[in-house]
Amino acid sequence: MTQTGIAARYADALADVVTASGSPVAPQGAVAEVRSFEAAINSSSDLRNVLMSPAVSISRKKTVVTRIVKALELSRITQNFLFVLIDHRRIGGLAEISQILEQTVDQRLGFATAQVVAARQLTEPQQAALAAELQRLAGKKIRLRVAVDEALIGGAVARIGSTVYDGSVRGRLQALERRLSAET
Repeated sequence: MTQTGIAARYADALADVVTASGSPVAPQGAVAEVRSFEAAINSSSDLRNVLMSPAVSISRKKTVVTRIVKALELSRITQNFLFVLIDHRRIGGLAEISQILEQTVDQRLGFATAQVVAARQLTEPQQAALAAELQRLAGKKIRLRVAVDEALIGGAVARIGSTVYDGSVRGRLQALERRLSAET
């Protein structure tokens, strides 16, 4: 099984727990908690080394995780999930697991992620209008991930799955060029 397949199994398991009825943790809350723990690990090379090192005992790693969980005020479900990762020596795959977890939870809740590249930073009203239009086109609730690329000149390019919506000036100029060269 590939590393991505393994990460997907762990992400699916946590998604099953937090999307079950009566779960004390909201699905998006679980994603945020896992992301905050991941950020804590990434902020300290010493912490990362302790959690990744086979020379450090599992019980010592769990003690460290417990302290971090308390400091970040994470749920018991997240703590137990992190313990499972430590027990199975998978804490090193946390970044991939958290990414797949977010995608899995979004999919189960009916969201699609739109990767948007805009020519400049979008204001909140512009993001809301863009999300509404993409929701109409995709037929799903949309989560925007916005990046800036000044090379676009103006407008934006959105990708939802394998579908690309190009509303950039550069894209329109390229389309015009293709149309003009086809007519000659």
